[in-house]
Amino acid sequence: MTFYTDQELAALFKDDESHLVERKRTSGDRSAIRRNITAFANDLPATGKPGVIFIGVDDDGTCAEIEVDEELLRTLAQMRSNENILPFPFMTVEKKIIEGCEVAVVQVAPTTHPPLLYEGRVWIKVGPTVQLATPEEEQRLVERRRAGDLPFDMRPAMGTSMNDLDVEYIKAAYLPAAVAQDILEQNRRPLVQQLHSLRFLTDGAPTWGALIAFGQDPQFWRPGAYVQFLRIAGTSLTDPIKSHKELTGQLEDVMRCLRDLIDTNISESIDITSAARESRQPDYPLEALRQLANNAVMHRSYENTNAPARVYWFNDRIEIQNPGGLYGNVNPQNIHSGVTDYRNPLIAEIMHHLGHHLGFAQRFGLGIQLAKEWLKRNGNPPPAFEFSANRVAVTVRPVL
Repeated sequence: MTFYTDQELAALFKDDESHLVERKRTSGDRSAIRRNITAFANDLPATGKPGVIFIGVDDDGTCAEIEVDEELLRTLAQMRSNENILPFPFMTVEKKIIEGCEVAVVQVAPTTHPPLLYEGRVWIKVGPTVQLATPEEEQRLVERRRAGDLPFDMRPAMGTSMNDLDVEYIKAAYLPAAVAQDILEQNRRPLVQQLHSLRFLTDGAPTWGALIAFGQDPQFWRPGAYVQFLRIAGTSLTDPIKSHKELTGQLEDVMRCLRDLIDTNISESIDITSAARESRQPDYPLEALRQLANNAVMHRSYENTNAPARVYWFNDRIEIQNPGGLYGNVNPQNIHSGVTDYRNPLIAEIMHHLGHHLGFAQRFGLGIQLAKEWLKRNGNPPPAFEFSANRVAVTVRPVL
């Protein structure tokens, strides 16, 4: 995607607000900025051009004379992956001086897999205004997708039908978590259209992500879509196995079993600091293991492999592995600084909503950083990562 040059931005800066341009005096109304990001990404007029938000200028084009500092740019950049806009938009955030005015410039590329939703709603640009899409407008966005260009989890699983999905579960558990309640109450569209809007159906067939998350029998269609858990009484794979579980079923079943196994296998040491007080310290921090294990499920390759994700729990360490190397813009150097990309954006979105349904949040783009921080606070050594072309592995060791 090609974004605007400085000369093109200067020309847009002088124009009135339109379906391609939005002006904001400050970043104070962040909800309004997110609605604009979503609307520009959905690109209802199908211009194929980026939308631009100029922050630091009034509606009449007068410079607001704000300071565009690192904190403001970081706040705007984090709107891409702060879990409110799904799936993630492709955007840039830069400081520019245009016509002598210091502004923050957000450029938002049109998505190839609309519609994007902000807080469970589809927003579009109609002239200079941002509005909720009508069912007809939303259907236009759905029909614009190009299945051949989509990630694997958004492609249709040919040979399957809606009967292969647990539709009642989607209606009862997932829709209320993923779509705003007032939108659900007002929605008069058939369920088939709703499933198309959620990217669960394409060309009438379930997508691979929908089958993995909500299939009647996910492992029938993707045999490797499970987690293998081993608790080993020793430090080698040749030592006796205390317990062995294959976590199968729908995505929520897998996440729930992972959560429960981590909870039950963590042990605590007791430090008696006084006659009246004792403190308990786990050998591993619960949230760090949850995050790393969920990352393995989210970022693994489900295409062209029958290998499961693996959690091997030894006496002196835990090894978590997933099939598929690093993806997209991520490399062994920048992964530790928060750079992220999504091999399975639909599964990531579903896991986010299921995480809230299960009582814990799935934080986009922050999993490794949060896990490292939790391990550090608990007194554990830093996690050790290994990367290859066909797998990612992380080893976590207990409190020293």
